[in-house]
Amino acid sequence: MQQWKTLSRKPVLQYGRYLTVEEHVVELPDGTLIDDWSWLVTPDFVNVIVIDESGMFPIFRQVKYAIDGTSLAPVGGYIEPGEDPLVAAKREVLEEIGYVADTWVALGEYACDANRGAGTAKLFLAINARHVAQPDSDDLEEQQLLHLTKAEVQQEL
Repeated sequence: MQQWKTLSRKPVLQYGRYLTVEEHVVELPDGTLIDDWSWLVTPDFVNVIVIDESGMFPIFRQVKYAIDGTSLAPVGGYIEPGEDPLVAAKREVLEEIGYVADTWVALGEYACDANRGAGTAKLFLAINARHVAQPDSDDLEEQQLLHLTKAEVQQEL
């Protein structure tokens, strides 16, 4: 299989640090040109599944603007420009729940929208985490920190 080629990109909208809309000219492997391919640039982010020293999973029940109702979510947040994803994951865990962990496992990454951009998720597992500080999060959402067993997490999935 052959990759598409980006021949040019032009910013159409710059909306703060969280969103840029671009228009790309792309060439398909068969030579077809698409001169108006829309592309979204948003920050990459981390999500961290945390398992504490007692085997519990600290997880948020929260309200998010794009979701009608409450949802469960792991610790997560944007990666700062130039920041290593693991450093971002550790920072988010400390800021959001006040934990540090002994063992970190990278679980991979995925493109949120492989056709249109919209950032990449970097996933981590933090094992043997312990509470060391009060959370210092700047999140806007209303959140409730839960401590679920493995069985409860599996049931929620």
